[in-house]
Amino acid sequence: MSTIKTALDSTFAQLTSEASPWAVSTTSFDGIEYKYYPKAPQNLIELLDEGRKHGDNEFVAYDEDRLSFNQFFEQVDALAWQLQNTLQIKPGDRVAIAMRNYPEWMVAFAAIANVGAVIVPLNSWGRKAEITYGLKDSQASAAIFDQQRFDYIADDLATLSIQAIVARAEKELPSAVHRFEQLTREAKGKKADSVTIDSESLAMIMYTAGTTGEPKGAMASHRNICQAIYNFELAAIAAAMCNGEAITKMLERGFPSKTLLAIPLFHISGCYSVFLLSLRGGRGIYIMHKWNTKKALETIEKERITTVYAVPSMLMDLLDAEQWDDYDTKSLFAFGAGGSAQPPHLAEQILKQIPNSLPGTGYGMTETSATGFASTGAAYTYKPKSCGVATPIIDVRIVDDQGQTVKPGEAGEIWLKSPGVVQGYWNKPEVTASTFVDGWALTGDIGYLDDEGFLYITDRIKDVVIRGGENITSIEVETTALNHPAIQEAAVFGLPDDKLGEELAIAVVLKPGKQVSAEELQAHIGEQLAQFKIPSKVFFEQELPRNATFKVLKQDLKNKYS
Repeated sequence: MSTIKTALDSTFAQLTSEASPWAVSTTSFDGIEYKYYPKAPQNLIELLDEGRKHGDNEFVAYDEDRLSFNQFFEQVDALAWQLQNTLQIKPGDRVAIAMRNYPEWMVAFAAIANVGAVIVPLNSWGRKAEITYGLKDSQASAAIFDQQRFDYIADDLATLSIQAIVARAEKELPSAVHRFEQLTREAKGKKADSVTIDSESLAMIMYTAGTTGEPKGAMASHRNICQAIYNFELAAIAAAMCNGEAITKMLERGFPSKTLLAIPLFHISGCYSVFLLSLRGGRGIYIMHKWNTKKALETIEKERITTVYAVPSMLMDLLDAEQWDDYDTKSLFAFGAGGSAQPPHLAEQILKQIPNSLPGTGYGMTETSATGFASTGAAYTYKPKSCGVATPIIDVRIVDDQGQTVKPGEAGEIWLKSPGVVQGYWNKPEVTASTFVDGWALTGDIGYLDDEGFLYITDRIKDVVIRGGENITSIEVETTALNHPAIQEAAVFGLPDDKLGEELAIAVVLKPGKQVSAEELQAHIGEQLAQFKIPSKVFFEQELPRNATFKVLKQDLKNKYS
């Protein structure tokens, strides 16, 4: 067994021992046995209140707007009072958030939780149809908008039967619509009446942004979220203990922790990995208005950003930027990459440009409250193609087509069980029954565990191209293409073919200033993979179509080139 795996096993054992705050025990929920943290917060109010101890330290910034932890919670308390008293929101009522990344998004999240209502984050990239769907499907009693999202549905307020609050209003609002700033100003110093919240109560409906079909509202209980966040915190401490030299170098730099937020808060990565963990840990957040590489570098220098959490393509944009050497990036320390296939050389490039840093990745999904596998620092560089090892409250099975658990090294569907697995999908009993079985979340991802327990994702069940009877996993071809020094992004998909059923195609985005021909890319792939896995068609794109959570919309590519 490798040194890093031995260190991880030892560290997890130490941190989960009986005397530790992260002691792990077993219990039953709805008759199903789970590993869990008995000392974790029991509900979102307890979870969020940890942030109050950080006082006047700066918490969140957007452009020139700054909120300390005290100022943040002052707004949370005022908005919670207004929700409870002016809007008459009761525990269990659904309250939606439909706005781009603003500090007000975070205030709204915490305020809704404080009155025991159910938080419903909506896709801020969506337009009228998507937002209306979320409001109707969740049966929201109220919603907190920014101006653009409110404008989409303003004419339908009466039909939707919702109360509306608008943050950062840019125009005159209807008399029945509340201004966010006015509500928080008028209730300054007030606090909502305390409410009793059971850990099994519904806390949030977070819509999954699938690449096809209607979004599905994953129902997360207070227990789901609290256990997941507590597990993230343990994994972070374990990573620090196993990467002592890098942590020492970070402390010597002397920069307080601050994360650049450039991914959506309505997505579980932005909400959990950045917002909630930073709030509890006393770390600052700087919100980017929109991803732009030059602006990101300017912000890193000006704000002394220490952590960037993004999809791999964004990190590669940053590292490959022509202006990289023009900016002071010495504050950078930690990088989190997830959401799509990763170039195998990403970790190497991070460490080359930012020595003694902590690159990392992981595996989880909305349906598991993002809880799953983790890989940071030495573990990531040891096996950069892996998602890491299971965190302490995770049970995993790799299952074949007959529902049987396969041996290490053999691929199958990944099943996960933990107290983070959500209650099901809102208003979708049939899909719930096929996705959640006896406490297990059937992820739809194909992967395998190696002999040390490191997880590798090989594809999605529905993302396999069948070419002349041969199954081709898209991610294998994409990863091989990403090995080419000219390729920034790659998406493999099938196109109809009268003879073969499906023909293999690939769409690629080139790195700035780099060139490669279709024939050269095909030869590169052919040097590493079987001939039938070489795409017969190569398309060059300026950018790949993506949904709000940065998943590539392969159906759009199929429609474009069919």
